[in-house]
Amino acid sequence: MILVVDSGSSKSDWKLELPDSAPISFSTNGLNPFFVNEKEITRVIKEIPEIIPYADEVTELYFFGAGCITPDRREMVSNALTPLFENAYISVENDLFGSALATCGNKKGYVATLGTGSDLSFFDGEELMPSHNGNGYVLGDEGSGAYFGKNLVRLFLYGRMPKDLNEKFANKYRINKEIVIKNVYQKERPNAFLASFAPFMSDNITHPFIIDLVKSGFEEFVQASILTYPDYNKYACHFVGSIAYSFDLILREVCETHQIKVGTILKSPINELFDAVLERESNSLLSL
Repeated sequence: MILVVDSGSSKSDWKLELPDSAPISFSTNGLNPFFVNEKEITRVIKEIPEIIPYADEVTELYFFGAGCITPDRREMVSNALTPLFENAYISVENDLFGSALATCGNKKGYVATLGTGSDLSFFDGEELMPSHNGNGYVLGDEGSGAYFGKNLVRLFLYGRMPKDLNEKFANKYRINKEIVIKNVYQKERPNAFLASFAPFMSDNITHPFIIDLVKSGFEEFVQASILTYPDYNKYACHFVGSIAYSFDLILREVCETHQIKVGTILKSPINELFDAVLERESNSLLSL
């Protein structure tokens, strides 16, 4: 049986192939190795009720995760997966590569993630080129949930939100400076904490202040990422993530301004990624 995982910082989507019935899908907390350690990853996995009956039967596990960008981080995730999936071949790759498989297939194109974090790279139809973006929620992640959440919280704490939005934000989240400082600087998953405020934009998307905020965030992402590639308008750029999906009309508008060809926009790539992995496995068997 094949198990495929698409893991972000806030949420992980799992899809498991079953021999005599349709695949099963489920979700857990995000398992980004930059914010959770090996022990925590193992704990989360061992508490997934859907997977327990099938763990010993999984023969191949493909994990595509945010934060899995260096050999040591990939090894951390692999080591965390091994105790439960003792009979499985385990592959750990960056989530951006998974998004490329889900959107580009075997064609060339750019692929961007706009979820809790953000990143961009070029896919040549087989391999994902090294990314020079995705510098994390402190130094980068332009246009991401963490980026927008950080801006919303900062504007709220500085008293720079329009009065009507300020009241809505205060009533919905009940936060103050002390709560923010503790969650950002002392607790785990600070990027996910910041991204948790991004839905406020969806709730108030018709407000001119929010429209301008989203548009400027996407413009910053485009300037910092897509436009740095000389041939950016030669290939389609695909987008994956809740932020890209939720504000797709504004994203398309910003891209059109720069003559960027927008391809597929997916909220979550797990279904397309699962199919792509199965197809690759089938093709590899046929070539033997």
